Amino acid sequence: MSSTIFLCSHHFNTCSSNSTNHHNSSFRKSNSLSSSSSSSSSSSSSYKPHGLSSFHKKSQSQRTQFITPISSDSKYGKRQVEIVYDPDERINKLAVEVDKNDGLSRLTLFSPCKINIFLRITRKREDGFHDLASFFHVISLGDTIKFSLSPSKSKDRLSANVPGVPLDDTNLIIKALKLYRKKTGTDNFFWIQLDKKVPTGAGLGGGSSNAATALWAANQFSGCLATEKELQEWSSEIGSDVPFFFSYGAAYCTGRGEVIQDIPPPIPFDIPMVLIKPQQACSTAEVYKRLRLEQTSKIDPLTLLEKLSGNGLSQDVCVNDLEPPAFEVLPSLKKLKQRVIAASRGQYDAVFMSGSGSTIVGVGSPNPPQFVYEDDDYKDVFLSEASFITRAANQWYTEPVLASAATTADHLQPVE
Repeated sequence: MSSTIFLCSHHFNTCSSNSTNHHNSSFRKSNSLSSSSSSSSSSSSSYKPHGLSSFHKKSQSQRTQFITPISSDSKYGKRQVEIVYDPDERINKLAVEVDKNDGLSRLTLFSPCKINIFLRITRKREDGFHDLASFFHVISLGDTIKFSLSPSKSKDRLSANVPGVPLDDTNLIIKALKLYRKKTGTDNFFWIQLDKKVPTGAGLGGGSSNAATALWAANQFSGCLATEKELQEWSSEIGSDVPFFFSYGAAYCTGRGEVIQDIPPPIPFDIPMVLIKPQQACSTAEVYKRLRLEQTSKIDPLTLLEKLSGNGLSQDVCVNDLEPPAFEVLPSLKKLKQRVIAASRGQYDAVFMSGSGSTIVGVGSPNPPQFVYEDDDYKDVFLSEASFITRAANQWYTEPVLASAATTADHLQPVE
């Protein structure tokens, strides 16, 4: 039985007309996986991780049953009826009732993740947090979140397509909706369906993006009571990375990460990248616990920003002070980065870890190294192609359409 809460066949935005539905690509290890994905419905997720990740297995097992078979037994003269209960249909009927009201009732939004091109940790604050200086950029890998107004005015209801996602008040989506009601005095409650494609514990800010997307959605349902600047300021109460997503997609971030300076995108959008995340996650708290400030880079982050803006992306710009402690937490991650660099033979402009890990990013090619396919140590890694994206003012992020040659595993050419 499907775990979907409701279905939504369109995207729209009450404060912006630019909202479209697109698909991106991912990598699969075996030809059998590639052939099965090519015959799947176009509405299914186009992001599928490599190997045996539960992200892929779960999405493949979900099917909504709409038919009610009826048969007769001529031998005994009896009719047999099987009643199939479809919760999606029931919820959609309720949503139609809500649609009778004027105004927005359902909305589907893309919730993209980010990478850190460079990440300097500058000091430890008295409140226990660390000050950082980092260049963040939004990329095309992301989740899809469907929001529907609830007829009741008592509780938000969240479902997800993968196990392990908290569905209670600890989820950042629920926290964001509660925060919006608190700040604005509105009383909208929602059904939310989270189609999760960004892996957790990856250093990609997937949960922070979900929170920002939920704030944006709540504002749309309320007729845009808050400005983008207000949403950005409020979002810092949820988490340090959340305010970044209210930038235009490329920003220099300082403080705990909540001080945002929009920067003209320094990297062409047509430069591809590959994301490689091992099954093991890095605990952000454990990484910071092992951080030794005296061993961090001494280069001025403004110098890194100047180099990036003036000369584009290069390996010497991609400094991440969290790599050494992350490699202590997960020694195999250091080995993975070293192997990617050694195998790339110049295919990648830069190879680096994003955030606190455990995703290794190779910018310059959408294809992973050959060893990822051949070595059993990497049979369960998550792989995805991605590109840099931004957004326009008063519009949310939309998932870009990649070239057709890069949308199926059949066309992938591993780096040898």
